[in-house]
Formats: sequence, structure tokens, C-alpha cells
Amino acid sequence: MTPMLTVSDEVKAIAPGFAHVAVVARGVVNGPSSDDSSALLEGAARRLAARLDGRAPHEDPHMAAWREAYAAFGAKPSRTRNSAEALARRALADGGLPRINALVDLYNAISVAHLIPVGGEDTDHIVGGMRLVRATGQEPFVTTAGGEQAVDHPEPGEVVWCDEEGVTCRRWNWRQGVRTRLTEHSVNALFLLEGMAPTTTGELEAAAAELAESLEKLSPGAQITVHVPR
Repeated sequence: MTPMLTVSDEVKAIAPGFAHVAVVARGVVNGPSSDDSSALLEGAARRLAARLDGRAPHEDPHMAAWREAYAAFGAKPSRTRNSAEALARRALADGGLPRINALVDLYNAISVAHLIPVGGEDTDHIVGGMRLVRATGQEPFVTTAGGEQAVDHPEPGEVVWCDEEGVTCRRWNWRQGVRTRLTEHSVNALFLLEGMAPTTTGELEAAAAELAESLEKLSPGAQITVHVPR
């Protein structure tokens, strides 16, 4: 069953240009990073470099819009970067993009190639629907500290994705929690593609279609559907 995704009025008020598209995959086969997933990441880095044409990622108007949205809820965007900007900086650096596992590599490649935040969640670990809200500061966020699992809390007013059990991603798309992240054992997944104007829904849909195609190649026979809020 696909988790319901809702955006609160409080979030819409500070970011009226926000849009999202979801890709749901059931029956996928994940595994370690491979030559194929590495090739996707390398190709994405080349596409990003061509798009930026010598500019820094934050100079792209789409990333500038995300920085404004982060500042609107009190985050410092030069220190707390949205996931797409953070990945783009790594893609352009000498070390390149990290290899995590096949599914994560795949959605990271889409994020970098299209310069949009993309997240992946294991739907078997999502409790109820997912909501984009401004936090009270009391919600639990399962993370790691010193190699051990720990529970943290968002700052009051921070924009977070959460389910019935707590926060799944802090500061919009800055840091994902460990409870719902995709592992090599994941078989059912939700991928969330996010945009801030001037990114259009059409651009998000094009990226979602590319993600769906890559998922079908990775896991022939998996059920892949694209959900566009109307």
C-alpha cells in the first residue's frame, strides 16, 4: 500500500512554489553498488557539470530557491544544504559521489543529473501516511551518533517529513533517518522527487520517468508507478 503524502498549510505558506512527485516500487531487488550503478553516478556527474557550465551548484536558480525556502524556516542554507546541493558539491569534487547500494546509487544519480532533491524510503518501515510539516520539536528522529543508534529531535518550526512514529527526514531533505532508509534488504520503496519554483512539475515528472525506467532495468518484474499530486 502506498503511503499517503500530504503537505501542511504551514509549509505551503512559507514555500508556495514547492511541488513533489512520488515513484513507488514494489518487489524490487536491491544489492551492493555495482559497475552499473557506478556508471549511472558517473554519467550523472557529467550531466551536472554540463548543466552548471563552471558555476557553483548554489548559483543555479533552482538551488537558490531552495536556499530561500531553508532560510524561511530558520535554517542557514550555507551550512545546512538541501540534499541536491550537497550531492552536487560532492559530484564535482575530486572524491566524487559515494557508493551506498544499488537503489540509493540510482536515486542519487537522478538527483545529481536533474539537480533536484530525491529521497528514498523503505515503505515496509513507514507507519501510516507521510506528512511535510513544521515540527513542534518533540518528534523523535532516529539517527546515529558515534556509530550507535540515537534519538534526536528537530528544532521547533523546522520543516520535516514525518510519519506516525516520528521524523523520517530532517530539515526538509537534509538528513534522512535510519529507521526508513533503503538497505540491501529493502523490497518495497517510495522515492520522493522535490522541486521549488522555478522547477516545474513537468521537470519533476521527466526525472520520475527516468527513475522509473532505471528501476525497471534494475528489477525486471517490479511494479513501478508514478504519482503526481493534482
